Amino acid sequence: MAAKILANLLIMGSGIMVRAFAQAYKQALNNASKSGVAQETLQNAVHKVTKTMTEAEARQILGVSEQTSWEEVLKRYDTLFERNAKSGSFYLQSKVHRAKEMLETVHKGPEPGTSG
Repeated sequence: MAAKILANLLIMGSGIMVRAFAQAYKQALNNASKSGVAQETLQNAVHKVTKTMTEAEARQILGVSEQTSWEEVLKRYDTLFERNAKSGSFYLQSKVHRAKEMLETVHKGPEPGTSG
């Protein structure tokens, strides 16, 4: 008899906990959508999935501004690429290379025959 009562209490307690968790989760989603956190999280997820580097990121990696000449961008690229080749950081070297590629597309503009 006591085992049956204990089992019923456990089942009722777990049901209450599940409902409370579901309600808290709904409230958290509601709060996140009101504060814009959900939208920011979605944008960050999309950016990570596409793995494309923005122009601002590329400029930050190479340490150049929008007013920097293309020749100076290439000098910065060469310096940083060689420095990371010597230190053995392939990750940083690839980031520097991707940054140069990104800025190269901005500098040259869209390819002929493509829309954009």
